[in-house]
Amino acid sequence: MYSEKVMDHFSNPRNMGEIENASGVGTVGNAKCGDIMRMYLDIDENGLIQDVKFKTFGCGAAVATSSMATELVKGKTIQEALKITNKAVTDALDGLPPVKVHCSLLAEEAIHAALWDYAQKNGIEIEGLSQPKTDIHDGEEEETYE
Repeated sequence: MYSEKVMDHFSNPRNMGEIENASGVGTVGNAKCGDIMRMYLDIDENGLIQDVKFKTFGCGAAVATSSMATELVKGKTIQEALKITNKAVTDALDGLPPVKVHCSLLAEEAIHAALWDYAQKNGIEIEGLSQPKTDIHDGEEEETYE
């Protein structure tokens, strides 16, 4: 069901924890499943991501996607980090079961939320970055049951 990479990143997560006085912190959730992901970025004066950490409350796939997202972001410029998509996270993990793809959406949105926080703190605009969702299902129509 899960790839070896997913199991490895779940069992041995990389970059777990917090960064004190982080340059940017982004928190996103998924109200439907209860997952919450927080990403911390340490960005230097040249716009390079020197360090990244995460804290995730959720399933194994949420932990694995958080871990992989931090690996993909570390050492990148802001613009390079902005281009990391949920598909890139999923591909780097050798895939996710369809019912767990939303976890990779959380990872993408957490990166964007942390970059947004960084931009707000520094009074700058990051080209291509718009205000992120706090819940990955924001903007979707509510399901109704009859």
